Amino acid sequence: MLATLRQFLAPPDLPLTQRRNFIRVQIDAVGVGLASAAAPFLPVFLTRLGATSQEVGYLTSMPALTGLVLGIFIGQLLQRQRNIVHWFSAARLFVLLSYALTALLIEVVPSSWLIKAILLLWALVTLPQTVVAVSFNVVMNGVAGPQHRYDLMSRRWSILGITMAGTTAIAGQILEVLPFPLNYQIVFSLLSLGSLISFFFSSRIELPPNPVADLVRKSQFILPASNFLRQIWSEKPFVRFVSIRFIFLLGTTLAVPLFPLYYVREVKASDAWIGIFNTAQTAVLLAGDFAWTVLSRKKGSRFTLLITTFGVSLYPILVAQTHQVQLIALIAGVSGFFQAGIDLVFFDELMKTIPDEFSAVFVAVVQTLTHLSSFIAPIVSAWLSDFLNIPTALMISGLVRLLGFGLFFTLGRKEF
Repeated sequence: MLATLRQFLAPPDLPLTQRRNFIRVQIDAVGVGLASAAAPFLPVFLTRLGATSQEVGYLTSMPALTGLVLGIFIGQLLQRQRNIVHWFSAARLFVLLSYALTALLIEVVPSSWLIKAILLLWALVTLPQTVVAVSFNVVMNGVAGPQHRYDLMSRRWSILGITMAGTTAIAGQILEVLPFPLNYQIVFSLLSLGSLISFFFSSRIELPPNPVADLVRKSQFILPASNFLRQIWSEKPFVRFVSIRFIFLLGTTLAVPLFPLYYVREVKASDAWIGIFNTAQTAVLLAGDFAWTVLSRKKGSRFTLLITTFGVSLYPILVAQTHQVQLIALIAGVSGFFQAGIDLVFFDELMKTIPDEFSAVFVAVVQTLTHLSSFIAPIVSAWLSDFLNIPTALMISGLVRLLGFGLFFTLGRKEF
């Protein structure tokens, strides 16, 4: 049994240090999964407090604004660090502990100010969130190496999905049986303990010193804009991939604040059912990660990229057609299967296009574009939900995703 577990956590033929890093990454995923199970309930909690569509959208747009303004600056700062792991693990700890701080605010802040206080807290959290967003891909790529990206990330996301699925389901039941808002205080506090597991193992990842290119080393602090843009533009596969990815993510982030609003206001779903929706979406990650890893090796990355982006594009469109909670749970589960493939192929294709000596800076550019979509889309989705209605806004988000799929199909014929 123990030998089987070790083989699942890491391929048996890895060098000792890389194998240890694999295992640390997987146990870190357990801690992240426990704490991150609180994430789907944070916008639901704000909605039940009476937050407006715009205020719920701030949870997505605030970290996007910080990443948009500071992402490249943080990327260049991290590019100069010989050990990015320390930055990654410490920033992740601060982010995940913020759910416990949210529970504390429920206790000490008057109800009339509670929504504003929670939004202010998560506005402050956006800085370590940006550090995590930039450093995550760099650290994971360092652990995996070019040959084991699918091996590492399929295992990690499977463990993360299983942990989140079970924890979210249990959390939904606790929220259902305890009085409001005590139920959210207890759930947020308990789940934040996962941050300690994450920090303990992620901080012990051992990587070689981060390579620092001469162009970065010789600059006083940040790269000159002309040199920086020239270096980015010269990597045509990178530019092509991230441009199309940006379109697809616009459609994805359009739906992020809409789903909790739709579940609460349109479907009238209970917290227990909202927990089941999220559980269904994450529970299939184990099967999805395994299936897409095998299919990608047999059919190639392009096959995985096209079929998964198309499948996920249909998710908000189908959800918007029904109020039946059982059917929504089924749709969420199918979407989770396709999402597992997107997570794998996006990470692998992205890191193929990034030169190692500029990894943090290039990832920062990717995250800046991601944050740009995350900043724009919630504002637009809030306007669409108020001006039109929530189901229509969900369908529009699906159509934008389909546009991204179409661009991958037509413009992405070349290898990225």
